[in-house]
Parts: sequence; C-alpha cells; structure tokens
Amino acid sequence: MAIVKSKLLKKLSENYPNFLKKDLNKFTDIILNEIKRSLKRGDRVELRGFGVFFTKLQKARISRNPKTGEKVNTPEKKTIHFKMSKDLFKKLNENEE
Repeated sequence: MAIVKSKLLKKLSENYPNFLKKDLNKFTDIILNEIKRSLKRGDRVELRGFGVFFTKLQKARISRNPKTGEKVNTPEKKTIHFKMSKDLFKKLNENEE
C-alpha cells in the first residue's frame, strides 16, 4: 500500500495537533518542491536515517516497441534512484530474525 500526501498530512496532524493543517500542508509542499528542484539541478538529496535520492543519466538508445517490433529512438534522459540508509534497512528487516 502506497502512502499518498493526504495520508501523510493526516498522520502529521495526528502526531502534531498544535500545528494547523494548512501549515503542515505548506511545510510538506516546501520540502517536496525543494527535493524536486535539487534533483532537477543534478544534486543529491540526503535525508539522514532515511536514504539518498540521486539522478543518473540514461544514454540515448534504440529500443523496440514490443507490440509491433518496430525500432524506436529513445532520447537521453535523467532517472531518479533511491538508496536507503543502513538504519532504515535494519528497521525494515529486524523482524525477520
């Protein structure tokens, strides 16, 4: 089950009842927009204890349409990658022992 922004805001408002919902919404918008801007510039975004977001350049290539078998030129593009921190990895896997 994926977490959507509305569920995140609901959880934040439950955990921090002193903050107004519109302030929490503005706060999350600022954080997410700053992450987007940083990735667009090609910078790494590191959230300690959570992980690192970074971009890689995917080279231009000739790919194939699986339905028709026709060759298609795919242009160069940036892709976003995520590497989780060791702390997050341990928390996700601690129940398996």
